[in-house]
Amino acid sequence: MVSKEVLYKFRFIVLILSLIAIDLFSKNLAVINLMYGQTEPTIFPFIDFLLIYNSGIAFGIFDSDNSLNSQILLLVTLAISFYLIWMIAREDILKKKYALSIITAGAYGNIIDRAIDNKVTDFLHLEILDFSFFIFNLADAFITIGAILLIYFELIYKSNNE
Repeated sequence: MVSKEVLYKFRFIVLILSLIAIDLFSKNLAVINLMYGQTEPTIFPFIDFLLIYNSGIAFGIFDSDNSLNSQILLLVTLAISFYLIWMIAREDILKKKYALSIITAGAYGNIIDRAIDNKVTDFLHLEILDFSFFIFNLADAFITIGAILLIYFELIYKSNNE
């Protein structure tokens, strides 16, 4: 049995690994239960399920089905992820450590997915008033949420506490 002290000491690793597991599990569920390219409604008003595979980066940028491009993106993302781990280790502010951990989990979720088949599984389709914004996955959501938190803690929270 793992003690609470050990879990507390390694809480950022536990958070990162838990979010990665949730992301990969959700992508697996999408692949098993959704038909490629077919929209399925959800209970959320602006989000539908739509399974696609993205060989590029966010929002389909550099999506060319080129294996070399995908491998280069994988290496760049790995380098950024290692830098994020370094930032977590060096950060003194607990809230920023959490935000960086959420971003890191999202990055590694997509790295693992891309490493398996040179593509990232996207399945959440944001559409408002018949306008399609983008298709994403939980890892993308983690990166976005972590980035918003980090900006908040860096700019707004910091200026309010000075």
